[in-house]
Amino acid sequence: MQDSPLAPKIPHIRNIHEDTVVDNWFWLRDRQHPETIPYLEAENRYMEEMTKASKPLEDQLYSEMLGRIQEDDTSCPWLAGNFEYYSRTERGKQYQIFCRREPGGPEEVMLDCNEVAQGHDYFSLAFEYVSPDGAILAFAINTDGSEVYTLRFKNLLTGQILPGEIAGVYYSAAWDANGRAFFYTTLDQIKRPHRLWRHEVGSGAADKLVFEEPDERFNVSVDRSRSGRFLFVTAASHTTTEARLIDAHNSAGELRLVRARRQDVEYFLENQGDWLYMRTNEGGKNFRLLRAPVTEPSEWAEVIPHRADVTLERMEAFQDHLVLMERAEGLKRLRIVESAGGAEHYVSFEEPVYTLFRDRNEQYATTKFRFVYASLTSPPSVFDYEMNSRDRELKKRYPVLGGYDPNNYVSNRVFARSHDGTLVPISLVRRRDFDRTAPAPLYLYGYGSYGIVTEPSFSSERVSLLDRGFIFAIAHVRGSGDMGRFWYEDGKLLKKKNTFLDFIACAEHLIANDYTAPDRLLIAGGSAGGLLMGAVANLRPDLFRAIVAHVPFVDVINTMLDPTLPLTLTEYEEWGNPNEREFYEYMRSYAPYENVRAADYPNMLVTAGLNDPRVPYWEPAKWVAKLRDLKTDRNTIILKTNMGAGHGGPSGRYEKLREKAFEYAFAIAMLRDGGNANAL
Repeated sequence: MQDSPLAPKIPHIRNIHEDTVVDNWFWLRDRQHPETIPYLEAENRYMEEMTKASKPLEDQLYSEMLGRIQEDDTSCPWLAGNFEYYSRTERGKQYQIFCRREPGGPEEVMLDCNEVAQGHDYFSLAFEYVSPDGAILAFAINTDGSEVYTLRFKNLLTGQILPGEIAGVYYSAAWDANGRAFFYTTLDQIKRPHRLWRHEVGSGAADKLVFEEPDERFNVSVDRSRSGRFLFVTAASHTTTEARLIDAHNSAGELRLVRARRQDVEYFLENQGDWLYMRTNEGGKNFRLLRAPVTEPSEWAEVIPHRADVTLERMEAFQDHLVLMERAEGLKRLRIVESAGGAEHYVSFEEPVYTLFRDRNEQYATTKFRFVYASLTSPPSVFDYEMNSRDRELKKRYPVLGGYDPNNYVSNRVFARSHDGTLVPISLVRRRDFDRTAPAPLYLYGYGSYGIVTEPSFSSERVSLLDRGFIFAIAHVRGSGDMGRFWYEDGKLLKKKNTFLDFIACAEHLIANDYTAPDRLLIAGGSAGGLLMGAVANLRPDLFRAIVAHVPFVDVINTMLDPTLPLTLTEYEEWGNPNEREFYEYMRSYAPYENVRAADYPNMLVTAGLNDPRVPYWEPAKWVAKLRDLKTDRNTIILKTNMGAGHGGPSGRYEKLREKAFEYAFAIAMLRDGGNANAL
């Protein structure tokens, strides 16, 4: 067996709050250091050698996963203006092709991402927005994973790319109502979207700076209301928002402030006719709904009050209806409200564990709402819901090839009691003919940060685990929004440890109730979920056989002490500011890298992206180096660094499948026959 790489120790001293720490791998932050790239390359060679024996299984899994997808497929078309828009994929091609047609007319290819991506190992599209008159396509691309995009324009009437391009663009952008001006955001030196610009297409005029946000905690974004009447310009931190209006028909006009920012108050706007609607957490953490006349956006009246047991997650405005996305008891609800008279109803769903997402709803004067329904057993299905008649029409069910039958699988939800008595939901899926007479291999996923919800949605790749006797489970831990806003706030800042202890309680519950056993349990998470993996590995390394940590945020204190890094200043409201002693000491007590010790650790697969702007490559690299130096077991740790990608890993759909097959081959090898340290 090949010896694992050992990164040189070069001591670096950190001294803050009378706490002196020696960091032997701080030097890995320097990409230009002569040892950095060779070390990452050595880890990749080690990874290839250690996984050589499982390559046939990886190939088999990839073949299975590929065999379940419709390689030549077309999305459900949506209507906008005079055209039906859709995207499609072609066999053997990595990326989407964006198209449109007049109803009954021939196809027009607007953007073939495969052609744009030629010559690049990585490709990402931030957005593709067609002007309201249908004449111009605005699109932004990136080819290195850094999430810094280049904006281009295409004349859809001539098929020509317009001269000039705009660098340094981010995800948020919008057309004005006339299709003459395009609004986009650009990044500062720490990759924060801080400026909003107005570009007059084809005029040759210099772009106009519309808004600049000086507070480094806040990001700037722009959206056009579905009504087409307003552009909403929002400055948002993790806990506070402030919005301004632009008349979308006179987009060179002034911005109008709706409500000045107040710390820890969030609000989000929509327009319906002569009314502005505001979804806000002022006066209730789970949000309530207000409205005011467009002409007097200071006279707000309550439409839906705050409820302690229901979170108002989103509001969509149509000409005659409001569509509300709510969350109660951990599940999404779809609530329809008629604007005239206020009559309302809920859309019913039958499965005990499910989720739904809004789809493309570009039309304002419509009585149909399009959504996507899915569950742990049901593939995504696109429905048009007639809001007056309450009929739903299935428009497309995404196929799962290879004979998949959802009736062969069953999902349910159980609850684990955490350290403080809180009941934590766990969503599970397994084969219906699952044998409970012996502990099963179990893949337990967790995230638990930023109030992001871990939806119990479908994965065709996951079938390869389920058909091999695995149970797949999601731990809906605090720090997520899975059970509402209170749930999120009970797992952040000085309550962050609840996230880790909830996850441990979920693992213990699954073991105590004979779903699995410690030597049959693999846990997985990425980014902030990778922080979760690192924290529980230090707290209870005996509880898990293996860990998968994708781009893990594990070097928490060093990152949060460096304001020159992307996200650091904006993240103070999520993790705290370690320049303050109270937050430093609390972080110091759980930060994964800081708390690695001489102990037996589970087998691990750790991934990184060399160009990752969110979790720099050095965080997983430093963590693995320290684990190798201190751990007392002979278990396997693999570090896989993608040398040409960022936070999301490889960009092509076939490459993503290959990455998932690699991960699942690791999981199966680790958990077969009770787990074998040399199984790879």
